[in-house]
Order: sequence, then structure tokens, then C-alpha cells
Amino acid sequence: MISLQRIQILVEKLKSLKVLVVGDVILDTYLKGRVERISPEAPVPILEVEEEEFRLGGAGNVAKNLSFLGVKTFICGVIGKDEAGERVKQLLKESRIKAFLVEDKRPTTKKTRIVSRNQQLLRIDWEDKRKISGKTLKNILDIIRELEVDAIIVSDYAKGVITKEVIAEIKKSGVFFSIDPRPQNRELYKKGNLMTPNEKELIEMSNGKGENVETLGKILKDELKLDALIVTRGPKGMTLFLDKEIKHFPAKARKVYDVTGAGDTVIASITAFKLAGASWEECCEIGNLCAGIVVGEFGTASVTPEKLMQEIKSYEQTKN
Repeated sequence: MISLQRIQILVEKLKSLKVLVVGDVILDTYLKGRVERISPEAPVPILEVEEEEFRLGGAGNVAKNLSFLGVKTFICGVIGKDEAGERVKQLLKESRIKAFLVEDKRPTTKKTRIVSRNQQLLRIDWEDKRKISGKTLKNILDIIRELEVDAIIVSDYAKGVITKEVIAEIKKSGVFFSIDPRPQNRELYKKGNLMTPNEKELIEMSNGKGENVETLGKILKDELKLDALIVTRGPKGMTLFLDKEIKHFPAKARKVYDVTGAGDTVIASITAFKLAGASWEECCEIGNLCAGIVVGEFGTASVTPEKLMQEIKSYEQTKN
């Protein structure tokens, strides 16, 4: 287990980093209330709404995780000229994230979750998944070209922002870039510094080749010519693939309450700490700890250095 002293050194270095998140910005809306009766109109529950909550999702949640860790954070994405887009701008501002958002004719991607007593009953999505083009694409490419940062995180939710042109521009910048992938865009990710698929995405991107995670991961890493591949595996932790070694890291969650946004936390924390000077092994330990913290909370959540250090203290006390 990584020591508290080591984390403190790395956390201090996070403050000097500048990271850009490029990808699909999503507004997460939660309608929370009580269900105590069934509708007389149809056999469906009636939710008596008590609270409406708005959070950053998708690339916005990746950026929020970076910002909460102390990294100077920028985000580049697409929103619509609508109320949801205005809400996204406000949430980014509140999270101290410098936003470069291009307004498009499409609606802002929005996911509304209907929740009763912390149990999700239904999700409603508003989205347009067509690839961006024309002036919208040009504006995104200009932003990537002009910003000077230490790294770029590609947060791909397959809502149209991540295209071959966008990836080409990111590669041209020459900075470290990591990818939270979607299987349908597999070929775009070649020669990335880091990719963090979950186990299901790994299987889909491998087209059924091989029989286990180790075989599939090695094949995928080699085919895409990645520097590092980290497969997130839920309760089984993470598996790290480097050029000549494969290592497993057990999960650190004490309780699993909600896995929403855990992948966002993993890509943000591992990228940030790698830039701060952590080894790949240390990054996996930290990523597991951060994921363990957020799955213990409801909805998309973020890790602060204080929460991370408290988690390590708890593990050290358990050992002693």
C-alpha cells in the first residue's frame, strides 16, 4: 500500500499541473422523492418529487475529479443553446474549471434519473449522437490547438465529440494523453499513453479474441500500440498491462453503494498522479482507492486529497 508520506508529496505536485479534458459533456439530473402508491391510469409507481439535483456527468465529471484533486483544469466540449447548457456552465464555474464549450444546434446531453429512497427507478436520456462537423468541429480543433497544457484526457461517451479529426489534433499537440474509451471508436485510440476500459469494454474491443482478461488485454495493448493499458474490473480491482508485465491490484471499496462515474474518477486520478511522478503501480493503487471512495457515495462523486489521505490513514490503522 502506498504510504501517506508519498501521497502528500504527490498531492503537492498536482497543484502545478494543467490538464485539458476533451469529450462529451453531460448534465446529470436527479429527481428524488417517495413512491407510496400506484397510478390509477396505468400499473406504474407515482413518484412524489421532493428534490431536484444537478451534477456534472461524462467529461464534466472527469474535469470535476481533476479540479477537486487540486489540478488546474480545462474542459472542451459541446453544449446546446438551452437551459441544460447554461446549467452545465454554472456547475463548471462552481467547480473552478475553465470551460471552452462550443454551442451547437443539438441539445445538451442530459440524463435524468428518477430515484426513490436512493433506488433508481428509471433513466431518461436527451441526446444527439451524430459526429460533430463544420464550424463546431473547427472550433473544437482550434481550442485544442491553442491551449497549452501538460496532458489531455479523452472522455469518450460516444455522443459525437470524439472524432478522428479531434484525436489527430490531440496527437499533434505531443502531450501525454489518456483515454476513457467506447468500443465503437476503438481505432481512434492508437498510440495513446494510457487507456482505461472496463472489463466489458475490453471484451467488446477485442472482438472475442482470447479467453481471459490477461490474454485480451495484452492483445489490445499491442494492437493499439498503447504505452499502458489499465482494465478496471469492479470488485476484482484493476489489471495493469505494460510492455513486459501484467499486474493485478485488488479493489479497495469498503462498500459499494453506486458505481456511477467510477470510471471518470479512475481516468482523472491515474492521469493526474502519473503526471505528478507516480509509478504505474502507484497510480493503480491510488486509482483503486479513489474508485473505492466514490462507489461508496450516491451518484457521480469526486475525491479530494483530504478524502484520499483519510482513506490511507484508515488502511494504515487497520494494519497496525
